[in-house]
Amino acid sequence: MTADLHDTKRKLQTVEARDQEPLAIVSMSCRFPGGVHSPEDLWDLVADGRDALTEFPDDRGWDLESLYDPDPNKPGKSYTRVGGFLDAAGDFDASLFGISPREALAMDPQQRLLLETSWEAVERAGIDPLSLRGTQTGVFVGVTTSNYGMGLPNVPEGVDMYLGTGNTTSVASGRISFTLGLNGPAVTVDTACSSSLVALHLAVNALRRRECDLAIAGGVTVMATPGVFVVFSRQRGMSVDGRCKAFAAGADGTGWGEGGGVLVLERLADAERNGHPILAVIRGSALNQDGASNGLTAPNGPSQQRVIRQALANARLGTADVDMVEAHGTGTTLGDPIEAQALIATYGQDRPADRPLWLGSVKSNIGHTQSAAGVAGMVKMVMALRNGVMPETLHVDEPSPHVDWDAGAVSLLTERRPWPELDRPRRGGVSSFGVSGTNAHVIVEEYRPSVTTAPDEQSDGDDIAATASAYRPGLVASDVTVWPVSARTRSALAGQAGRLAEYVREHGDLDPAAVGWSLLATRSTFDQRAVVVGSGVEELLSGLDAVASGLPAGNVVLGTAAGSPAGPVFVFPGQGAQSARMAAGLVGRVPVFDARLAECQRALA
Repeated sequence: MTADLHDTKRKLQTVEARDQEPLAIVSMSCRFPGGVHSPEDLWDLVADGRDALTEFPDDRGWDLESLYDPDPNKPGKSYTRVGGFLDAAGDFDASLFGISPREALAMDPQQRLLLETSWEAVERAGIDPLSLRGTQTGVFVGVTTSNYGMGLPNVPEGVDMYLGTGNTTSVASGRISFTLGLNGPAVTVDTACSSSLVALHLAVNALRRRECDLAIAGGVTVMATPGVFVVFSRQRGMSVDGRCKAFAAGADGTGWGEGGGVLVLERLADAERNGHPILAVIRGSALNQDGASNGLTAPNGPSQQRVIRQALANARLGTADVDMVEAHGTGTTLGDPIEAQALIATYGQDRPADRPLWLGSVKSNIGHTQSAAGVAGMVKMVMALRNGVMPETLHVDEPSPHVDWDAGAVSLLTERRPWPELDRPRRGGVSSFGVSGTNAHVIVEEYRPSVTTAPDEQSDGDDIAATASAYRPGLVASDVTVWPVSARTRSALAGQAGRLAEYVREHGDLDPAAVGWSLLATRSTFDQRAVVVGSGVEELLSGLDAVASGLPAGNVVLGTAAGSPAGPVFVFPGQGAQSARMAAGLVGRVPVFDARLAECQRALA
């Protein structure tokens, strides 16, 4: 009996350790309003205290003349014309993913954005995306249907057949797994505004339960129509000027935004062993539901308190162990006071008076990005941990009078503050609450390696040479370095060269050999290729500039990968992305085609 009890105790300890195992964030990528194309761009935006909101975009086919009306009683109108919008939301490099132009046109822009950010996030981890084929990599994304293309009177022939998969939310995660050949779980989550943080929680649990070894987690919202503005105008739920005034006295409703973001997660021990960059550590997370509150869409304060306490318990931390919370903070007169009181009742208690919980919301910069709101908060929090700064929350005239701010040690970030070094890692919480009633809370921690790494071996995940702690033989001979660049098409090759040159100029301290190793070992290789040879950074940059501009250069070799067929091959299957009976018009009209077709018939016979 004693032996059985000892064995049972050991098994319980193993299960508990697994359920609380720390997870590493090894990479991030994102697109948000204000020209934000990377986590560094988002950090610059919030650290500078900039507002990214603009008037309605003119490239989406919206009837801007008749959409706006200041009277909220006018059906079919929006009483604001301001929001947070992506630049060129329709742009997509379909060829990179092997997608035909017609299928790409039928795809919801949210699926396109998830493909791009997932590919980029994997590359930023120092992993060749195509090397993941057949691995137990999971995909967990938060998406709500955008009704893209549905109900249009005229859909181009051949495009309509793809509208089903192009707009099915389950395909949003499945398409990423299909494109990269991943065998781990693929899950699409729709809990409205908490979707991306819920997806992250599911990814964390899947990694802890060994259902996958690597996880791609995030969320996206792209507003294909102005429907959300029209609906909330009738409900009088929007800010008149389109801005989220989180926890402010002047809060008058939410302001809508859009965007997308992806995190790549790995068990901390695996990330350290694999040498992947570790941007931050997820210590704990939790989900729950409002249940029966005072209305279907109304938030529930006690439920918010419970989800915070559950996350703290999962992380084995106390309330005073967390320094800052990135709140849901939408700027509504109903939701913000309820959320603030829940934070005061939890984090605001049992902490030193000189160390209040600092409270902020990225929605004040970019608007409420809906299904991407949680991942936007995560990217901001990770960058704040890494930079040691707590950014200000914008549009706060004064703290909301509907909150008893004296009931606990919680302070609103009305100005930028340094995040001081402590005798423990810095920690932050991120909240996301869905109109569905599903609440999520995640606790993120600054990464402090247990063994100090030499400076030339450290990896911050922010540059193309992140994993190049040591370059490999063959990329450098004497003082000559080789930079290989590849792409699917010649125009994309020029674009890659231009991006690389821009990056190298912005980061003047890069080791040329390390860059060359990273370009070869951590990125996918495609048929269109360029190799730049140089004895120094300036010579290498001049070669990249030549590739980018399409000009010849003595230190550049351009070409197509060997092994391609000697000549063109014509395939007329009449299925999939092809037109039915597409070769029928040639038969009997083109003698050369008839002769070749007859040869094929004889060979097959």
